[in-house]
Amino acid sequence: MSPDSIELIASPADSGTRLDRFITAHAAELSRARVQELIDSGLVLVNGQPSKPSQKLRGGERVTVQPEPRAPLKAEAESIPLDVLYEDGDLIVINKPAGMTVHAGAGNSGGTLVNALLGRGQSLSQGGDALRPGIVHRLDKDTSGAIVVAKNDFAHAKLSEAFQARTMQKTYLALVHGKLTGTKGRIELAISRDPNRRIKMTARPAAKSANPRAARTDWSVLLEFGAATLVQVQLHTGRTHQIRVHFSALKHPVVGDTLYGAAAQLIVGKTKLPALDRQFLHAARLSFAHPRTEKQITITAPLALDLKLYLEKLAAASGSSKIDAPLAGFL
Repeated sequence: MSPDSIELIASPADSGTRLDRFITAHAAELSRARVQELIDSGLVLVNGQPSKPSQKLRGGERVTVQPEPRAPLKAEAESIPLDVLYEDGDLIVINKPAGMTVHAGAGNSGGTLVNALLGRGQSLSQGGDALRPGIVHRLDKDTSGAIVVAKNDFAHAKLSEAFQARTMQKTYLALVHGKLTGTKGRIELAISRDPNRRIKMTARPAAKSANPRAARTDWSVLLEFGAATLVQVQLHTGRTHQIRVHFSALKHPVVGDTLYGAAAQLIVGKTKLPALDRQFLHAARLSFAHPRTEKQITITAPLALDLKLYLEKLAAASGSSKIDAPLAGFL
């Protein structure tokens, strides 16, 4: 056994506990995601045998963990098709599908937007992180829609300035639980890292060390279905998970966003709609001054097909009229 390995003995009190949860609880230096990677790589043995993250312990097992370091991450070219909304010599705007991460990160190095761009022979700016060439802003993995990427360092600097100066206009479509008060509103709640769950953000008052950052979200109602409301959202800041956190704080979480309190399935009357399997959030439009010509350009990403189909099912279950007219310009 390697001197760096971790050996744990499950007690009777651990009976029924998942293997990955047991290791995470007893090896604070390892995140649960990292533990799952190690198990999947055969670097965790239960009584000398490889296992699965979901294995339930009975108590008395000897669990050996070999925490080998990850291979260094790097941006790799991959042949992945992309939906290009706009392109010129300075920038490219992609309609990112849900399920695609923007760049490599912990536990995720393949199938990224950066890899796909490199795979098409794309020249990208090099002014930032080596894992994030060209990236000036991000979308969550399960958020679809428009994302702008810089092809050169000049465009990167100018686009970054636009985001920092808040002159980049960002419009989203979000379906949230319940009926909102009024037809439009503004949410101004500071956002910080959730001290109890590091993968989440929070708008709750937090300790000074949590470093809350000001955030503003404006919204207006497009469609009401009783059980849910489709809103058009304007972001004036770009905090991590901002829309998801703000609507969760209002007790109207984004449909499908179980991390922030949404039900696994939306219930309309006696109808339970199929699970969406991601949050109903789409980056629908970007409007900004071109970094070189300074001409204002507006780029729209049509609503993702899975979200459009979900709206149609919701409208049918609610007895609502067709959705096309209120969504003119977004389909």
